[in-house]
Amino acid sequence: MLKIVAANLNGIRSAAKKGFFDWFGTHSADFVCVQELKAQQDDMTPEFLAPHGYRGYFQHAVKKGYSGAGLYTRHEPDDFIIGFGSEEFDPEGRYVEVRYGKLSVVSVYVPSGSSSEDRQAAKFRFLDEFLPHLTALRSEREVVLCGDVNIAHKEIDLKNWKGNLKNSGFLPEERAWLTNLFDNVGYVDVHRSLDPREEQYTWWSNRGQAYAKNVGWRIDYQIATPDVASTAKTVSVFKDIKFSDHAPLTIEYDWKL
Repeated sequence: MLKIVAANLNGIRSAAKKGFFDWFGTHSADFVCVQELKAQQDDMTPEFLAPHGYRGYFQHAVKKGYSGAGLYTRHEPDDFIIGFGSEEFDPEGRYVEVRYGKLSVVSVYVPSGSSSEDRQAAKFRFLDEFLPHLTALRSEREVVLCGDVNIAHKEIDLKNWKGNLKNSGFLPEERAWLTNLFDNVGYVDVHRSLDPREEQYTWWSNRGQAYAKNVGWRIDYQIATPDVASTAKTVSVFKDIKFSDHAPLTIEYDWKL
C-alpha cells in the first residue's frame, strides 16, 4: 500500500509550531506533499528538510514569505523535477515531482485568484499553461498529483455554493477546467471516486466561525491517472488538530513502487 498525503501548510514554520511534524512522524505516509511553505531555502531547518528520516524536495518562491511547494518521501526516487518549465510560474514555487519507474508523484500549488483581478488573470494563465503539461504527463506516465488546486469542482464541494458563483475558486471557467481534466484528459478525482458524501471539505476561511460551523471548501485534491486511481482504497481528511486553514488529505493506494 502507498499512503499519500496532501497538505497546504499556510506557512511551514507556523504549521510546525502547531504540531504538523509531530503528526507527520506518527502517520507513516510514503509521500507527504506540502504547499504554501512561505519560506526560503535559508529558513529550512533540519526538521523541515528531512523530518523523521524522510527526504524533502522543494521549490521556493523568489518572493519572500510567499507560495512554495514541497514533497517528502521515504523512498529514494529515480529522478526528481523542480518546476514544470514555466517562465512565469516556476519563480513562484509551485511544482515538485518525484519519479519511480513509470510513476510520478507531484506536489502542486495552483495560484489563488481571490486577492485581485490581476491574480485571477494569472491563475487563468497558470491553468492554460499547466493543462498541456498534465496532458503530456498523462500520455507518458502514471501520475498522482497532490495539492491545493484552489478550485471547488461542483456544488457539493463547498457549503455556500450559491453565494460563490462569481468568486474565485468557483468560477465557471475554473470548474470547467477541472471537468475537462477529468472527462477529456482522463484524470480521476480520487477523493470523490472513494467518497461521494457532502461536506468533505479541506479548507475553511479564517473569517467568522467557518471552521467551527464546517462552512468549507474542498480545494485540496489527489488527482490520478486511471490505473493508479483504480487501486485507491481509503480516504480521510484529518481535522483533529488544526495545523493551518487547510486539513491534510490522505489516500491509500494498493500500488507498489
